[in-house]
Amino acid sequence: MVNYIKESYSELKNHVSWPSWAEAQKLTVVVAVFSIILALLTFGVDKVFSGVIEVYFEWIKS
Repeated sequence: MVNYIKESYSELKNHVSWPSWAEAQKLTVVVAVFSIILALLTFGVDKVFSGVIEVYFEWIKS
């Protein structure tokens, strides 16, 4: 287990190409914006389906 952790740390330190700070900030904003858009779309679809189901059950009740 210790060997695995040492090798993982070495891999991250020597072989992974990390983005610059500016690029990391830009990509973070992109991810945040798309996450908000996806959440709003999911909320919208949920509201529409809830309304349709509510109308359907009211129609069945009558």
